[in-house]
Amino acid sequence: MSTELQPHIQLKDNFQAKYALLPGDPKRVDKVKPFLTKTKEIAYNREYRSLLGYYKNIPVLVVSTGIGGPSAGIAIEELANIGVTTLIRIGSSGALQDHIHLGDLIIATGAVRDEGTSKAYIDLSYPAVADHELVSALSHACVQQDFPYHTGLVRSHDSFYTDREEEIDHYWSRKGILGSDMETSTLFVVGALRGLRTASVLNVVVPSKGNLQSGINDLAHGQGLPAKGEENQILIALEAIASIDNKR
Repeated sequence: MSTELQPHIQLKDNFQAKYALLPGDPKRVDKVKPFLTKTKEIAYNREYRSLLGYYKNIPVLVVSTGIGGPSAGIAIEELANIGVTTLIRIGSSGALQDHIHLGDLIIATGAVRDEGTSKAYIDLSYPAVADHELVSALSHACVQQDFPYHTGLVRSHDSFYTDREEEIDHYWSRKGILGSDMETSTLFVVGALRGLRTASVLNVVVPSKGNLQSGINDLAHGQGLPAKGEENQILIALEAIASIDNKR
């Protein structure tokens, strides 16, 4: 564990927090704040905005990672350096299956490594998988809260705007992939290599045949089912942390 100030997230190891929630958007840190007590804004550097709070007396860091694997990988490494051992991504996803609806949650059990960051760490034959105990805790929280959810594989990628997006989505949909994002596979691979427990719960903001731009815009403006899904994913992530912590 490093005692030095981490250069990108601008945090030290003086918070005694073993758990972290990782939204992408720095503005989403504000959405987590009402679920916590004794909250304190810590740092805001580049895309990395951080908050410390308590859930059921458990210290939890909330750190935004920005968009994509490279910035997420930096956050993961630096959080590990300051003693965080459990990280849960609370992100957004486009659905790749027709039975998955707006505002549903996808709890990723594993991810297609269709991005560049994890490839920089290790060969593609290395799997990107979530911690099974965290997946179980997240699923149990969804059942307890009666939230619509799905568990399975997702795909992480590096671009929204290639000339083959529709073709690519159709291909992975036919392979049974539930949804897509840009950070989950990096989290799973880097986390595993660094001995961390990781999970990813994704809020569906675009249905399988929906419009990408309008879905993301609705989330940005706090509208409709994606806004409710965002609240749901925060609650189950925190409940999963409480469950895991109680077992210790």
